Amino acid sequence: MKTKICIYFLLLTSYFLLSTCRPNLKNPEPSSGDADFSKFIALGGSFIAGYQDGALYKDGQQYSLAYQLAKYIHLAGGPAEFVQPFMPDNSGLGLNPKSWESDFETSSKLRFKADCKGVSSLFPIKDDFNISSAGIYLQHQSGNFQNFGVPFAKISDYTNSSLGNSGNSNPYYARFASSAGVSTMLSDAKAQQPTFFALWAGMEDVYDYVSHGAYSTTILSPSSFYTKLDSVLSQLPSQGVIANIPDFTSFPFYTTIPWDGLELTRNLKDSLNMLYFGDSLYSGSTAFQIGKNGFMIEDPASTAPPPGYRKMRNGDYILLSVPIDSMKCNFLGAFTPMPDQYVLDTSEVKVVNQIIADYNNVITVMAQKYKLALVDMNAYFKKVQTGIKWDGEDFNAEFVSGGFFSLDGYHPNQKGYVLVANEFIRAINSKYNATVPWVNCPECSGIKFP
Repeated sequence: MKTKICIYFLLLTSYFLLSTCRPNLKNPEPSSGDADFSKFIALGGSFIAGYQDGALYKDGQQYSLAYQLAKYIHLAGGPAEFVQPFMPDNSGLGLNPKSWESDFETSSKLRFKADCKGVSSLFPIKDDFNISSAGIYLQHQSGNFQNFGVPFAKISDYTNSSLGNSGNSNPYYARFASSAGVSTMLSDAKAQQPTFFALWAGMEDVYDYVSHGAYSTTILSPSSFYTKLDSVLSQLPSQGVIANIPDFTSFPFYTTIPWDGLELTRNLKDSLNMLYFGDSLYSGSTAFQIGKNGFMIEDPASTAPPPGYRKMRNGDYILLSVPIDSMKCNFLGAFTPMPDQYVLDTSEVKVVNQIIADYNNVITVMAQKYKLALVDMNAYFKKVQTGIKWDGEDFNAEFVSGGFFSLDGYHPNQKGYVLVANEFIRAINSKYNATVPWVNCPECSGIKFP
């Protein structure tokens, strides 16, 4: 009997010890900490708006960066409602970068397509349409919106009342401006009397320049960016989060097509050497060789033969907007030099890198001046480039297969926006001693395969 009592006592003691040592797996209670989330708004360009797959469309907006932030900030004391000016469908409205072909284009879908050689493969497919067919997407909406993300809006556009007029080359703000030709993105944002904001400024200023290959395009000077950002922040609430600008090499739009992807046979090599150097057997340092070669590009600064043109070299980049079929079948980049607007050459790369560094320095200074949370998107996008894991999935910056970027090679897909939103939340929690939960979005999609 004593033995049974001892065994029972030992079991009871063991149970008590194990139960008291059990780890507490309960998630921490959401908290606003030192922040006032009672009225949250978001301001910026295409990343704030949820632009992806080359267009602004309803599903993208429903899982935009701004919406994901608002949804989880709500759990820590933010407003229950976050109103956005939704597109009517998932075809959407995208600005066609090749404006000579059409005004607009639909969102891209991954479909099988036969190239100029008759080879069928998966490719982003979209439809072009002109302003005469865009009525449903340009209809004005009224409401107390909290997402003031306007695709392609540069920082000077935030205070530009004419942006709200219909017929602009940028049609997005006119869709929901409170007063056409009078209100501005910033004045409408202020009218909401926000207590907390998310801002991602400067992306459109930099990447309008970069996405055109620095061709026939100017960029706002860092000193002017400083002045304009300072003016915007002085009119926003005292609490918020601001993000800096990623390096252009973090985006597959600039890194997918290799600079030395020109494969030549002996006959093609001889023909190109004869065309450009007048000697099929030319063997100088710029000569074409059998096998891999740099593509031929326009370069007005090049004085070496042939003047005005040169072979690409390591450190030059081809943009994803280049006509791929023309490269495959019409020898674009070989017998016809690649136009400057499809290339970032080494001298342009140097300018872009310096501009991004200068803009990021301005953003850091402003975050310190206004005591804002700062999201280092430059560092984070570099992590994505090398590869990260989230929720059991691997993500990297490979075009289509990487899982992070959408089919335009520049904007994230829905899952990518979730990851970006979590970086914003990390910065907010750190700065304001808050406990905003991490975004968890199992229904968010990546690239949809047919």
